[in-house]
Formats: sequence, C-alpha cells, structure tokens
Amino acid sequence: MAEATTPALLTALIPMAHVADVQQSVNFYKLLGMELLGSLKASEGALRWAHVTGGNAHLMFARATAPVVSREQAVLFYLYTRNLIALRDHLLAAGVSVSSITHPDYMPKGEIRVEDPDGYVLLIGQAG
Repeated sequence: MAEATTPALLTALIPMAHVADVQQSVNFYKLLGMELLGSLKASEGALRWAHVTGGNAHLMFARATAPVVSREQAVLFYLYTRNLIALRDHLLAAGVSVSSITHPDYMPKGEIRVEDPDGYVLLIGQAG
C-alpha cells in the first residue's frame, strides 16, 4: 500500500528588511513595544542581524551592503495596536514624526503612518 505524503506547507513568515544600522532599527522598533529575540554581531561588535518580536509580530533586520534608498522600497509594514492614541502619543514624545489619526474605509477605528529610520512605511491600525 502506498504511503500518503503530506505536502510541505509553510508554518510562518517573518519579513527581513535590509537596514543601514541594525541597532538603530532595533531601538526604533522597541519604541513600538517589540523586544529583541535574537541577534548576530560582526567581528567589530556591531549588530549585523536581529530578530525582534512583539505579540504576534516578528521582523528581522540585516545590515545592508549598499545604501538604503527609501523611495525605492516597494514594501510597507502593517501593524496593529490595542491603543492607537496612546501609541501615537508615546511616539511623538520620543520625537518620532507620526501622522494624525485617519479613518480610511478599511480601518474605520483609526490608523497612523510612521516611517522607520530607513524610510520603511509603517501603517498602524487600531486593533479590535
């Protein structure tokens, strides 16, 4: 009798962004409540790779080998928060440029737009 085979299926997806300064990116995403899960350092001690997580969100960073040009990036990150107003206030207090809260059709509870240190666009919606 032939043995049934199970197809190989994906179990997770973690975006990895190439960034100019991995430590700077880790510090920025910590402002959003993410924590460092893993990292690798280059021989001179600078971070060359990092994995951050917060809730169900995961993101990895790798040090870019060429300049990061924000206008050429064809990706944005969509995140969710339980308290959009408090998160926006927190980011503003930390000196981060944040949009006002908008209410697009797909996110009537509210959404903000932020750019990380490398110009990646983050849209953050009110969860729940």
